[in-house]
Amino acid sequence: MSGLRSAVQIPELRKRVFFTLAMLAVYRIGVQVPTPGVNSEALAQYLQQTAGNLYGMFNMFSGGALEQFSIFALGIMPYISASIIMNLLTVVIPQLETLKKEGEAGRRKITQYTRYGTIGLSVIQGSFIAIGLESAVGPNNEMIVLNPGLQFKLMTVLTLTSGTAFLMWLGEQITERGVGNGISLIIFAGIVAGVPAAIVNSVQLVRADEIQLFYVPFIVIMMLAVIGFIVYCETAQRRIPISYAKRVVGRRVYGGQSSHLPLKINVSGVIPPIFASSIMIFPTTIGNFIQIDWVQRASAAMSPGTVYYYICFVVLIVFFCFFYAAIQFKPDDVAENLKKNGGYIPGIRPGKKTAEFIDKILTRLTVIGAIYLSFICVLPTILISYLNLPFYFGGTALLIVVGVGIDTISQIESHLVMRNYEGFMKQGRIRGRR
Repeated sequence: MSGLRSAVQIPELRKRVFFTLAMLAVYRIGVQVPTPGVNSEALAQYLQQTAGNLYGMFNMFSGGALEQFSIFALGIMPYISASIIMNLLTVVIPQLETLKKEGEAGRRKITQYTRYGTIGLSVIQGSFIAIGLESAVGPNNEMIVLNPGLQFKLMTVLTLTSGTAFLMWLGEQITERGVGNGISLIIFAGIVAGVPAAIVNSVQLVRADEIQLFYVPFIVIMMLAVIGFIVYCETAQRRIPISYAKRVVGRRVYGGQSSHLPLKINVSGVIPPIFASSIMIFPTTIGNFIQIDWVQRASAAMSPGTVYYYICFVVLIVFFCFFYAAIQFKPDDVAENLKKNGGYIPGIRPGKKTAEFIDKILTRLTVIGAIYLSFICVLPTILISYLNLPFYFGGTALLIVVGVGIDTISQIESHLVMRNYEGFMKQGRIRGRR
């Protein structure tokens, strides 16, 4: 509470927090704006009957926009998919890798390519959805699309693509002018907004005896245990001791201090589950709107709840854990910077040996982090699927909510520390002038 009170008292941080809340409010208002030409009630009933767990997952990531088929029905997933593609291409294509090393100008260029990819993927997904909706029929044999035709297709693609582009811009604005990662906060807000309805739905299932009252304490205890485990693993670190050699410059002695290099157990954060979920959603979504035998069989095999789905989901989580750790943390660069600054790891020779030692520790931590993420995302979801609970109580949802919350609080604390540091330096300058 004291940290929150301090954040409100600091003008700059207060503006950032209020700006973030205002942008998230705009997002939630946009979720209520429906796409024209669609019978939303019939579509929601159709999706619940045909899509099953996939509908719950996609609806969760879109913040309930899919259920109402609003202008944000595609959510932020096309942007995440485009980011995955650009990260993979950066490793494969030397020109993009060189562009990434050019500093801020190169990153802006890659961000621009990611935006173009987002628009392209939104057009593709919007086209599949528009074509599929025209042939879909509601539970009472009513047409979901009121006026099928080319005009409806163009309007739907344009609306859904514009909605995703606006969300992409909204996320970038939050990242730049607000607090926290904008894209993650949009997903966070969508999940949190659906929790009250999920709780009410669960209470109704208990009253209807579809969920035995005996399982309710077990579910609550499981959620609290998962949350506690997530908080512990997200804040856990492996600290590598660093020592600095003494250097004599003139009459002054520099260095001779000890520090540490903190490495988180989960280096990649919530990125791997989000990336893996976005990839698992895309092919199954297409399968629900394309009535071809082999596509339907493949879609059924990769649907949430099947063995193949969980295997692919775990494989993707492990892959993105190693991939994201590799592109975010460079042991060679860390070893080189330590050597330049006179730092070394006790018992390890500077240079190549230091890089190998850091890489070895990072690999072990990534393995632990991948196991932890796979366990959190898959095991609670399997248990919940047997208990017929809403998808909001799954491990992926809890991981995103807790992980994004911890990251946002950490950024607020960083602003507070920086503010206090600047105030301390200002006082020091004033005293020096006197």
